[in-house]
Amino acid sequence: VVVPVFSSSRHGNWNFRLVDERGKVFAEQINTRPRRQTAWDIPMVGALSRSVGGVPILPPIKSTQPELQSQPARLQVAMFPDNPIALEGLDLLYLNSETALELKVPQRDALLAWLNGGGHLVVSVEQLSDLSASAWLADLLPCQLTASRTMKTESVFQQWMQQGKVKVPTNEIVAPPAKSKKNVSQPKVMGPDPFSELVADEKFQQQEMLVFTGALRDGTVQVNEQGTPLVVEAIRGRGRLTLLNFSAEREPFISWKNRSWFWAKLAQVPITLYQTADYNNYGGSSIDGVFGAMIDSKQVRKLPLTWLLFLLVVYLLVIGPLDRYWLKKINRQMLTWITFPAYVLFFSGLIYFIGFQLRAGDSEFNELHIVDVFPRNDRAVLRGHGYASIYSPANKRYPLAGEQPFATLRGEFNYSYGGAEENSRANIIHHGNNFAAEVSVPVWTSQLYVSDWLEAADLPVKLSAVRDGSNWQIKAENLLDRKLTEARVVIAGQVYSLGDLPAKKITQVNRSTSQGIALGEFVRQNGGQFFQAAQSRRQTFGNNRMSFNVPLCTMAASFGSQLNQAQAGQLLISPPGLDLSSLAEQGNMILLAWDDSHLLTKPLNRFTPRRSHQDTLLRLVVPKENSPTL
Repeated sequence: VVVPVFSSSRHGNWNFRLVDERGKVFAEQINTRPRRQTAWDIPMVGALSRSVGGVPILPPIKSTQPELQSQPARLQVAMFPDNPIALEGLDLLYLNSETALELKVPQRDALLAWLNGGGHLVVSVEQLSDLSASAWLADLLPCQLTASRTMKTESVFQQWMQQGKVKVPTNEIVAPPAKSKKNVSQPKVMGPDPFSELVADEKFQQQEMLVFTGALRDGTVQVNEQGTPLVVEAIRGRGRLTLLNFSAEREPFISWKNRSWFWAKLAQVPITLYQTADYNNYGGSSIDGVFGAMIDSKQVRKLPLTWLLFLLVVYLLVIGPLDRYWLKKINRQMLTWITFPAYVLFFSGLIYFIGFQLRAGDSEFNELHIVDVFPRNDRAVLRGHGYASIYSPANKRYPLAGEQPFATLRGEFNYSYGGAEENSRANIIHHGNNFAAEVSVPVWTSQLYVSDWLEAADLPVKLSAVRDGSNWQIKAENLLDRKLTEARVVIAGQVYSLGDLPAKKITQVNRSTSQGIALGEFVRQNGGQFFQAAQSRRQTFGNNRMSFNVPLCTMAASFGSQLNQAQAGQLLISPPGLDLSSLAEQGNMILLAWDDSHLLTKPLNRFTPRRSHQDTLLRLVVPKENSPTL
C-alpha cells in the first residue's frame, strides 16, 4: 500500500496503524520519526539497483550539517510505488536493466509518468537480454543496442566530469522542476572547482570495460570513446533520461576511485557543498500562501491591529479610571459591583458584534486548479494541483473527495524561516490511489486544502509556433467546447498575448518579437504582492483584502522563482512540478490559457456551499525538439 504524504514539518512524529473496515487495529507503530532528513534544496537520489554495492554514492561534503549530505537510498522492487505522485520527491532515480524486469505494469507506468513529468532517470544496461525481455525499456532508450565489446575507456569519464558544466540537450531541464531551486538559492561559489582537482585513477583507465553498442536514435552523446557512445542523454516529456551503455555495478566501474564524483555530476549536487563548509541553506515562503490569498473568501475581513489596540485601551480606561471617577463623583463607589459586570458584558457584546460584522457570512467554497497537459497523441495525461479554500460560518466538518485514478490531499504548507507548521485538521481515507476526506474548519475562518491528482483525458489544447524573421507565427487550437481566455505563450523568454481562444477553433496570430514582454518582467508586474500575500497568511491580523488579477497572477505564480532573491532572503518555495522557470529558460514553448468558471475534473467538494467559484489554468509545454511519445 503506497500513500503519498506531504511532510510539512521537520520535527513531527508519525503514528502508523493498520486497521480493518470496522476500525480494529491489527498493528501499530507510534511516535515514529524519519531516520534521515534532507534539506529542501539538496537532490534526493533513489536507486533500483541490482545489488547493495551498486547503489550510487556521493562524495562527502565539507559542511557538518547532516541534512545537507544527500545519501542515495536503495528502493526494493516489492515496495516501489505504483503511484507517480509518490515519486515526485525524487530528483534522480537509478535503474539497473536487470532490476527493471521485476517491475510490475503499475510500477512501470508510475515510473514513466514521473519521468515524463520532469524526473531524471539514469538507466544502466546489465546485459542485452534484459532489453529483449523488457520491450518498454528498450523503446524508451535513445539507443537501439544490438552488440557488445570490451574496450579501455582511457580518460573520457575524467574529461567529462572536468568540463565544468554537464553538456545537455538544448531543451534540457538543468534544474529539475521537482523543486525549482538550484538556479535561485545557491550561495556564491567559493574555492576551486573540486572536479578540476580530481586525480585520475590509472588502474581504472588501464582496465577494459564491457560496453554495449548500437544505433543512436535520438538524444545527445555526453561521453564517447573512439566513436562509441558511453553516456547518452535524451529528453522524455519534461524529464531527462540518461543511458549508461555499460554496467555501473560491475568491474571496473564499481571500483573506480572517482565513481562518487561521477554520480555527483549526474545528480547536479550544488558544487558549493564541496567547496566550503559555510553553505547557507536559505528558507523562504510557500507558494501555497499566494494561491490561498487569491481564492480566499472576501467575506472575511480582519480588524486592523491599531483598532484592536484602541478598543483595548478604551476598555481599560472605562473599567479603571473612568469608572472610579464617575462613581466617586456621585458618591456611589459600591455600585462598582454592578457597573463592572455591565462593562464586561457591554464590551463582550461589542466585540462579538464587530467580529460578526467583519467575519460572518455564507458558506463558501472556491477552487483553483493548475493543470499540466502531457500529450499522448490525441489523448493526454493531466497532472493537476487543486487549491480549495473553504469558508465556514460555523464550527463544522466538510466532506471532500478526489475520485481521479491518482489523487491525494494535504493542508496548506505554511513554510517559514524557522521551520514549517501544519494547521489543518482532516480525516483522510485512501481508497486505493484516491481518497475521501472530512475536513474541519473553525467558525468564521477560511482553510486551504490542496489536492494533487493525475488522470487521462482528451487533449484540451495544442500549440505550435514558427519564427519568420522578426515575427512569430503562433497557432493555438482549443479542443474544448468552451472558450479559453487570457491566453499567453512563452517563447524564447518572451511572453506574448494571444487573447481569447474560441471553442473548437484554431487561432493563428503573428507576433513581432518587439510585442513580447520579458518573462521576468511579466512575473514582476503580476507577482509583486506574492511575498506580502504569503507572509500575511501566517499573521493573525494580516491583510487578506489584496486585489489580484487571478488569471495573470496564477500565470505569474507558474514562474515564481523569477522573483527569488537569495541574497535578500526572499524565496518562494514551490511543490514539485509547479514552477516552470527552468523549462522556459531552456527554450521550450509554454502555453498558458485560463478556463474561467470551469474545471477539467470533478470538483473536490461533496457538500453544497452557498457561494462557490471554480477556475482552471491550463499549461502546455512544447519541447524545442520534440521527443518520441512514451
